[in-house]
Amino acid sequence: MHNPKKNITFAPPAQAPNPNDWLMKVIIYEDNDRLRQSLELLIGGLGGFDVVGTWPNCVQCAAQTISLRPDVVIMDIDMPEVNGIVGVSKIKEARPETSIIMFTVFEDDERIFACLEAGADGYLLKKTPPSRLIEAISEVHLGGAPMSPGIARRVLGSFQKAPKDKTQFGLSDREQQILSLLVSGHTYKGIAAECHISIDTVGTHLRNIYHKLHVNSGTEAVAKAIRQKIV
Repeated sequence: MHNPKKNITFAPPAQAPNPNDWLMKVIIYEDNDRLRQSLELLIGGLGGFDVVGTWPNCVQCAAQTISLRPDVVIMDIDMPEVNGIVGVSKIKEARPETSIIMFTVFEDDERIFACLEAGADGYLLKKTPPSRLIEAISEVHLGGAPMSPGIARRVLGSFQKAPKDKTQFGLSDREQQILSLLVSGHTYKGIAAECHISIDTVGTHLRNIYHKLHVNSGTEAVAKAIRQKIV
């Protein structure tokens, strides 16, 4: 007699999901040891977040981002060896989908615009209440752009200014092109490759650009180009 039980098979039990897969992964770059540890305890102690790494500098931030695949990075600006503005560029190049919130004491236009142009998604001052920081992490992960009120006013004020005549500073077409590439985050080497010129020639053009814009560095040039709507 046929025994139907002989044809019965049982699937192995489904593997339970890893609870960590549902957590928002966060990395912190902050050279103040006490503040870094406080941030780790604050963020990691709440449900829904997993602090997967903290470091006092962002020298290895590209490799760390690729390895740990964070959803959100909390980034200081003034750190040893590599500053946070450079760190933002490196992270965005390595993993564009990672959101970055600058967490800093600086509220000057030059650093604000340099950070935003490098790819920062938010900008909070360190005097921000802890509850607002936590809120901002969730907000930026959902596509928002959290900023401290004073920072937001500066940014909005800049873009509300009347557009400037791009020719007012006397930039040549080539200088305009190179400034645009600088603003978009290209390195000297990248500009040289894009324009099919030598790195020395790029340096010469940039020195001329700095002179015409009355600035002393690439960061100042980027900030002024954004504020004055030169590019």
